[in-house]
Amino acid sequence: MLNSLDFPRVGDKENSPFFEQYLSRVLAERDRSGLTDMIGGIEALMMTVEPGNSIEYVAELSLMTPYHYLVTLDSPRHLTHVLRIDMASPDILLREVKDADYHDIFRSLNDIYPVGARRQHSRYLGEILLAANRHEVVALQEAREFRFFSVGQLAELDLPINVSLSKPSPYTQNVVGYMERPTDGIRVYQHGECVILNEVQAAYERGKEMQARLGIDDLILPIDHLATRVYSQNREAALLEYLALSSYYYWGSYDIKGQNSSTNVTKNVRGVAESVSPAKVFTANNIPYCVNHLDRSPSPTENFVRNYGPRLHHMALAVSDGQRQGMEHIDFVVNAIQTQGKGFLLETVGSREEGLKQIFSEASSFSSLIIEYVQRFGDFHGFFARDNVAFLTYAAGLQEGVGAG
Repeated sequence: MLNSLDFPRVGDKENSPFFEQYLSRVLAERDRSGLTDMIGGIEALMMTVEPGNSIEYVAELSLMTPYHYLVTLDSPRHLTHVLRIDMASPDILLREVKDADYHDIFRSLNDIYPVGARRQHSRYLGEILLAANRHEVVALQEAREFRFFSVGQLAELDLPINVSLSKPSPYTQNVVGYMERPTDGIRVYQHGECVILNEVQAAYERGKEMQARLGIDDLILPIDHLATRVYSQNREAALLEYLALSSYYYWGSYDIKGQNSSTNVTKNVRGVAESVSPAKVFTANNIPYCVNHLDRSPSPTENFVRNYGPRLHHMALAVSDGQRQGMEHIDFVVNAIQTQGKGFLLETVGSREEGLKQIFSEASSFSSLIIEYVQRFGDFHGFFARDNVAFLTYAAGLQEGVGAG
């Protein structure tokens, strides 16, 4: 039996006694129930974009990531493009709404936030996790008071019916899904008609040809971590909820006092590489906005949440360690992508001496998501250096719309 409590803690963020008590209880009970053994890593990420935006987003992802276009699932209300690296890394299910007037629960989550409402359909939905027996997993989770969409509701929402999906979280507004497949089997999504769309294939090939021409196709690695921003008061609950729904453990938290925030990391209990099952990071203010007028501290994290809603902020991709043409790989990749008109929020931060270098892209005009690149040097296994995070958080706070009240 896996032991979710058998990991050293890192970081310096002081958690509440409530969190420390329930963290050990949640993980111990999850292990005892068999859920930790039954739930595997991340199989797929789900996101939706506006009508007409998915083709160019496929081209953007083909340039900036190692993903390949596999197939399109054509269903009544969406086109869902399946992007895949290989069976060892999560898929991306990129959904495009066919009708701009289509309204569902996910659009409603966007509508109540001033910047999020500008792109009514564009949002990250959540992750699908591998399950040894998804019906048993769902039954155990429902007995623990988690709620799931029925098969009929999944059909109404135009989502794969061989995936069990939780209702959106009150803390992150993301969903968590479960699907089964044999260990040596491929991922199959029971959803719509499988087609290869010529225009999507052409966009994909355009991105990959440019990636190869720039000489970066062998440098960008799979997703390293996924970072969600939540309200200050929901930090601990969001962590406990994800740990209850997944087979992840609490790696630790760092206090980024200069930006009035903390970075909180969870990782797969099986010890697999992040490329196989990305780490899940949760970022939150230290002081909520309702009292921050007394301190006037920086508040980029909570401003983002107030403007967009709790949601995924960025996907981080690893860059292989090494140098090319006298530059660290991350700098070579960034310089190459910049020649294609893609902007970044700052220069790369970090160094070999600190263990890693990192950078944020500008938010995608198609999905609102930021791509982070991270290059680790030697045997460095951490997720950030404290100064790096402060610089990145500050730069992200300068985006249009994020700093606004």
